Amino acid sequence: MPNETTVNAADPAVVQAAQAPAQGEVTATEVQPVDNGAAPAAKPSVLQSLGPMPMILILLALFYFMMIRPQQRKEKERRKMIEELRAGARIVFAGGLVGTIVEANEKSFIVETAPGTKMEVLRSAVNGVVEAEAK
Repeated sequence: MPNETTVNAADPAVVQAAQAPAQGEVTATEVQPVDNGAAPAAKPSVLQSLGPMPMILILLALFYFMMIRPQQRKEKERRKMIEELRAGARIVFAGGLVGTIVEANEKSFIVETAPGTKMEVLRSAVNGVVEAEAK
């Protein structure tokens, strides 16, 4: 028979050694809640449960009212100004060219930029009206 060791289960030292964890071994223990007198955790409010959503919505609303809406208003005013232009008005184009309207068509203007020089320009190219210069 090979070298066998018999253990006496009745020996308390042997039973204790068999039940003790080895050095560095972690054993599972039952965790008991500690009552330090603090109140139980409160249920989160509705705003807390929504997370960052309200802040994102506020930022989107701010962006709309500060950036998009004023730009729409300016574009509406510019379209109205272009619709009201008639022959004889001095206008400035998007490229900075200045001229006098000779004829107004549905989608374009015939503009005189210099005496005897006429060109056709789309209404959308008009940037503004040049005010009458004081002499």
